[in-house]
Formats: sequence, structure tokens, C-alpha cells
Amino acid sequence: MKQLLTMTTETPSATGTNPLLAPSPLPYGLPDFAALDDEHFLPAFRAGMSEHRAELEAITADPAEPTFENTFLAFERSGQLLRRVHQVFSNLVAADGTEARQEIDEEISPELSAHWDAIHLDAALYGRLARVDLDGNGGLEAEDRRLAEETLKTFRLLGADLGGEAKVRLAAINERLAVLSSQYGRRMVAENTASAVWFGSAGEVAGLSEQDLASAAAAARNAGHDAGYLLTLSMFTSQPWLETLENPESRRRVHESAWQRGTTPGENFALDLAVEQAGLRAEKAGLLGFSSWADYALQDRTAPSLDAVRDLLARIIPAATANARREKAEIEAEAGHPVQAWDWPFYAARIERERYRVDTSALRSYFELDRVLTEGVFAAATALYGITFRERPDLHGYQPDVRVWEVREADGTGLGLFVGDFFTRPTKSGGAWMNSFRDASTFFGERPVVSNNLNIPSPAAGEPALLTVDQVNTLFHEFGHALHGLLSSGRYATLSGTAVPRDFVEFPSQVNEMWMYWPEIVSAYARHVGTGEVIDPDVLAAIEASSLWGEGFRTTEYLGATMLDLAWHSLAPGTTVEEPLAFEADQLRAAGLDPDLVAPRYRSSYFKHIFGGGYAAGYYSYLWSEVLDADTVEWFRAHGGLSRENGERFRSELLARGNTRDPMESYRRFRGGDADPEHLLRRRGLLG
Repeated sequence: MKQLLTMTTETPSATGTNPLLAPSPLPYGLPDFAALDDEHFLPAFRAGMSEHRAELEAITADPAEPTFENTFLAFERSGQLLRRVHQVFSNLVAADGTEARQEIDEEISPELSAHWDAIHLDAALYGRLARVDLDGNGGLEAEDRRLAEETLKTFRLLGADLGGEAKVRLAAINERLAVLSSQYGRRMVAENTASAVWFGSAGEVAGLSEQDLASAAAAARNAGHDAGYLLTLSMFTSQPWLETLENPESRRRVHESAWQRGTTPGENFALDLAVEQAGLRAEKAGLLGFSSWADYALQDRTAPSLDAVRDLLARIIPAATANARREKAEIEAEAGHPVQAWDWPFYAARIERERYRVDTSALRSYFELDRVLTEGVFAAATALYGITFRERPDLHGYQPDVRVWEVREADGTGLGLFVGDFFTRPTKSGGAWMNSFRDASTFFGERPVVSNNLNIPSPAAGEPALLTVDQVNTLFHEFGHALHGLLSSGRYATLSGTAVPRDFVEFPSQVNEMWMYWPEIVSAYARHVGTGEVIDPDVLAAIEASSLWGEGFRTTEYLGATMLDLAWHSLAPGTTVEEPLAFEADQLRAAGLDPDLVAPRYRSSYFKHIFGGGYAAGYYSYLWSEVLDADTVEWFRAHGGLSRENGERFRSELLARGNTRDPMESYRRFRGGDADPEHLLRRRGLLG
């Protein structure tokens, strides 16, 4: 492997053996995964960076007066090889992050950071962009002006106005942060795999369904155990297994294994990486003239200020924690004794079964993956937007269980490709997400290729994949992101699809969740896997009636993670955190939360969103976006719900727009005004 990682920048381009060096010949530019080897990535990255530098040098060397066409459009056009390579690799390292790919990621991340710093801190390039007269000859068309303004804002926020020494320090910070983020992600995946809990007897895992037992037995064999059951962990603190495991000691082992991930010094220790990242981000914010990273990050969001975010959270925390305390009192009454964190989900699920006659475990028989996907998720999109889906078995993914669908408009015009990667694997990051392999861009003549990743446990051989209610919701949610990418119709890739502010990007995906229970949709996909019987409407009504049960817990655990994010990223430059676990607890209590009542959804040692992803000082975005989402759901209901007319309005004013105009302007054009936060408060049971 060391020989691979120390390859020179001489690439196989002369012999044509590196498929990344030219656009893919496959439909819609789907990467030719069958032709790709790991050894292709480093040479392609370095060739892409070299080509990009040459293109930018040509822009700055151009003797002509800078114009939108010869400067901004030339900048947008540059770096296409690098963009293509990075989109393929970033998808693969998250979805199938083998040891080889993680080593490549650690090596190339600081090089990429240095490459982009050299661009955004280039005084000659920035000066040329800034000299373009955006108002001359009557000004630019709206999307062109948006591209220019967003490009200039990006340069300024990344340090283009800094002096020489500050630029040098900023570049060093960025390079170190790139290394730390890559290392954090690698350790987190390894620690999550290592923290899976093995049980030797069936009695220890009593309560699990037959499918879960078969999956756990298969996981144990795959991990090298001769017998027993291996319970793998999700990235959350509270694990789904806790709802059904009958043995309290088994529940305790699962919870504590999840809670302690990455906190013990050793090979996969992640807390030190989190602390260092937080400190460097605070220093970077100070260099750029801001009081904290959170203050800096809010400059590129739809929220008007950090104070506005804190005001929303302060309004919700007391009501949410009060709800959680009431729920705990009911749970302890049900259990007949004080409950620990690992007991809460078990007794909460029992109350839900008894009070609302909802057995979430038994419901899985009605949620078979393929039917939920085709008769639910895809069918809702067809009803709203007229688009259709046809699986393409001739197009292959990066793993045998990765599937590809072609998406077409109502008139048969090709729209793009949807790539589905639904099952967990040891090399896959936890959680669920959407990514793009290609962007929608008329400027480049590209159609989108988007992917959804989930982490559903693989069923035993020959068995159907059955989903929990939460997994069905996740499937609809992530496909909302996919629609945002697929239905984008902008000119420029930079402004396309989900390239919107972080606190707006969750909005379309949250809206798409509403179709999960829409009558004609749910009656089509929620059918018993054995008999084909449609789920009883009374059961659906009971699920809806039970929706507020547990909302205190869910909202409070989310708020815990949100406040941890803001705590780490509100540190002033120069602040040192010596005891990160004590810092966590102190900050939660200072925010009015009690970690002994409800633990945060993520802990700093397994909070990939903020220490291995792009949500630093942005985890509040889910709640901020939900204000828009709850308001939009009310609009759909008031206007007839699932119809092409409603879908086309949402598509044309929001999904298609991406970042081609201010997203909040897009929202107001769709909705006819600002969102009313009362809809969110009512949905979460926070109005008293």
C-alpha cells in the first residue's frame, strides 16, 4: 500500500488506462466502477489539480479587461477533471471506505486543502474577479449575477482579503483541519465496527424478531465468531435494539458500548481530534474577523444571526425537557422502578404498544424495502412531478447490492440516474445521506446522477429486507434530497441542486416525509410481505395518534446534540478545553438540558456531522428547516395534497431553483409569505 500512496504525479494518461481522466462514456456520465481501481485516484487527483492550476493561470494572465465571460465563466468552467474525480472518490470513501481508500483520503485531503487555499487566497485571481463590472451594459441576468456574487462571497469568507502572514496561517489551519476530519471519520467508522456487541446465547438477545436474530447471527459469522449474535451499532446514542431486547443487562451492554465510543485513549480515540478541530476553527474565525466559528458560519446561512438561532432553541428547550420528564414519569410507572438510559426505549415501546396498540416490531412485516421504494417513494414522486423510474440492471454500482434507476420526465425525456445503496457494510459510514456523482448543469450539458445511502441491516440470504417505521421515514427523507438534485434546472453546477445554505438543505427532504402516510401512497406500499394484505387503516391511525408519544425524548436528544455543536463552535479564539467530557456535561446543563435525563443524540466522539462532515455550527439546521417544512406541509394539505399542480409549484419555485436565487426568496414565492413557526411547535407538542 505504501508504494501506491507514494506514486508520482505521472499518470497513465498516455496509455489511456486511467478511466478518471476522461468523462465516463456510460449513460448520464455514471462512473464506470467496473473499470476503476484504487490506484487510479491519486494520479487522477493530482492531474486534476495540475490542470486546474493551469486553467486559473490562464485567467489571471489574460490581458483583456476582465468581464463576466472571461473571468467568472472561465472560473466556473475550470477544474472539471478535479470535480469529476472528487465526486467519485468522496462518494466511495463514505459508502465503501476500505482501508486503502481511507489511506488515500488521508494523503490527498491536505493536498486538496492546499490547492483550494492557493486559489481562494490568490490576490491576482481575486482582484480580477472583483474588477468585473457587474452593473455595466444594463447588468447581468439574474442567475449570472447570482453566480458572480456567490463566487465573490466565497472568496471573502475563505480569506481573500487577509494580509500575507494571516493567509499563511489560514492555509496551515485548513490543511490541518482536512487531515483531522479525515482521521476522525476513519477512526469513527473503525470504532463503530469494533463497538458492536457480541452475545453468546439466544437468551441474551431474547425479544429480537426472527429477521433480526438471523441478521445478528450472520453479522457474527462475518466478523469471525463461530457462534452467537453480533448487534451492530447505529451512529445514534440510543440504539434501535433497546426497544426490543428483554434482558436489562443486554440493554446496558449495548447502550454503554454506544455511549463510550471513541472516548477511551487508543487506536480509535476520537475526542482529541474533536478538541483540536474546535480550537483550530475558533482560531480561523478570529483570523477572519469573527468572534467564534459559529458567528463565522452563520454568514453563509439563511438564519439572520446566531442570536436568532439561539432564540429559537431557547424557546423550545424548556417545553421539550418538560415533555421528556413527563414521559419518564410514565415510563417509570409502567416499569415499576427507576429506569436507566438503556431501559427508556424498551418501556417507551411497551407503552406505545399498550396505549396505542402499535407494535413497531410487528409492523415491519408491512414494510418490505422494494415495495416501499417503488410503490411508496417513487410513486409519490410520480404523482407530484410526473417523473418515472426504471431500474437499469445493465448499469452497475460500486458494490453488487448497489442498484441504479433511470429517471425520466413525464414526456419520456431522460432526467438522470438514481443510485440506491441501502444496506450496511463494515466499510460504510453510519447514518443516511444523499450525494451527487454528477450535477444538473446546462452550462456543462450534464444531467444529475444522485445517490441515497442508508444503513439497513442486510437480511439473511433469501429473506426480504423489512424496514422499521423509522427506516421508512428515512427512505422518504433521503429521497427528498435526491429530488432536490434530480429536479434542479439551473445553468451552473456551483448553484445546482443541494448547493444551498446548510440551514436550508434539509427543508425539501423533510417535506418529502409527509407522503409516507398519505392515504393512496401508504395503502399501496404497506402490505404484508407474506399475505399481501394492506395495513389496517386503524393501525395507521394509531401510529399517527402515537406520534407525539416520545416527542419529548426525541426533541430533547436532538437539542442536546445541537447545543453541543454550538458549544464547541462558540469557543473564543485561544480557548483550550482540557476535559472534553466534563465540557460536554457542563455545556448541556448550562443550556437547560439534563444529560442524565436524556443523553444527546450524538456525543463529541461520534458526531460525524460536525467533526467529519460539513455541519459544524450547523446541526441546528434540521430544526430551522423544519419551521419551513411544517409550514409547507400545512400549505399542501390546504391545497389538496398530492397533485401534479401542487408538485409543479413546489418543483418550479423551490426544487428546480437550487441556489440560483436566494433560497428564502424561493420559499416566499412558493408559499406567498414567511413561515409561521407555530406549525412546528404544534407538530412537536410544544404549545402546552
